[in-house]
Amino acid sequence: MQFGLMSVSDITRDPTTGYTPSEAERIRDVVTIARHAEEAGLDVFAIGEHHNPPFFSSSPTTTLAYIAAQTERLIVSTSTTLITTNDPVRIAEDYAMLQHLSGGRMDLMMGRGNTGPVYPWFGKDIRQGLQLAIENYNLLHRLWTEDVVDWEGSFRTPLQGFTSTPRPLDDVKPFVWHGSIRTPEIAEQAAYYGDGFFANNIFWPKEHYQRLIALYRQRYAHYGHGTPEQAIVGLGGQAFIAKNSQDAVRQFRPYFDSAPVYGNGPTMEDFTEMTPLTVGSPQQVIDRYAAMRDTFGDYQRQLFLTDHAGLPLKTVLEQIDFLGADVVPVLRRELARNRPANVPDAPTHPARVKAKYGDAEPRQPRPNANRGDNVTGGSPYQDTPRGAAFGLAGKGA
Repeated sequence: MQFGLMSVSDITRDPTTGYTPSEAERIRDVVTIARHAEEAGLDVFAIGEHHNPPFFSSSPTTTLAYIAAQTERLIVSTSTTLITTNDPVRIAEDYAMLQHLSGGRMDLMMGRGNTGPVYPWFGKDIRQGLQLAIENYNLLHRLWTEDVVDWEGSFRTPLQGFTSTPRPLDDVKPFVWHGSIRTPEIAEQAAYYGDGFFANNIFWPKEHYQRLIALYRQRYAHYGHGTPEQAIVGLGGQAFIAKNSQDAVRQFRPYFDSAPVYGNGPTMEDFTEMTPLTVGSPQQVIDRYAAMRDTFGDYQRQLFLTDHAGLPLKTVLEQIDFLGADVVPVLRRELARNRPANVPDAPTHPARVKAKYGDAEPRQPRPNANRGDNVTGGSPYQDTPRGAAFGLAGKGA
């Protein structure tokens, strides 16, 4: 089980002081937050992708590479990477490079995002969002699992004899989570490829996510990847913690009431009743999130949203300390208790390399003499995995 943080990278006015941090300040702060997460014993730091104010995270790979260079154990991830408006070739190259630079301490979450205008900004049509997500990921998957790709689709120019470089570290593609808050087709896509499904259940009632996760588990088994219980599930969450619940409610209420995402909507009490947002003591957060297994089954990753709504850095670091010292150690024990033996651990690069190669040495692609054209010959590499030169690698490679 992995525990960590996810950031939406918002830059929001602090309603208690009137102070709005600069972009430069928030960028520096998010690095501090990620480092502190590792120091507190958390496993993952994930950041979203946005291309408009009031967000700063337009280049997640740059941010995550910098964080990976300053940490030793932390897995860096996205929440999410926009599969609809990014070119799959650029995603393949950028995240394979991040995989190398982080030593495999990375994965990524694919999603369509929640900002409609991003589509025309990148020359795309929002009415084709779902088709873009399906076609673009199919190409991305092939770019990571086949050395040489011939491809033609509806939304970009064809590829002839194209090789995405660098190849994934150890010839094992980055692990992919497909993130969704409402779309069954994305759950189906995650199941088809045997990837993970991340239900960012921070806004809607649990019954909605139960249906999505149940569909993903059922279809994961249908496609032959394992039993429904072996499907890889991640959950989002929100908490604000103080030593006692009264202080937590008092401290967080002005941030909730003014937050651009849910301010001026339901009361904080109603929202915490309807969603996993938990404002209270460490024990209240433990009780709420230990019960997630009863709702969704055993799962592999739990991320918490903490640095949002204008909360100052000092408060965010205090929240991480509460998670690291008082909440996560107990949740690790609670969620490990009576966990069936057939439920897999959270995916890591070393475990996936071991699953592919056993005790053999992983493949390390070495190019042949430079051809400079990417369209002639069987493979640009000195070794050619069986079938890869002719686009025959399986979808689950």
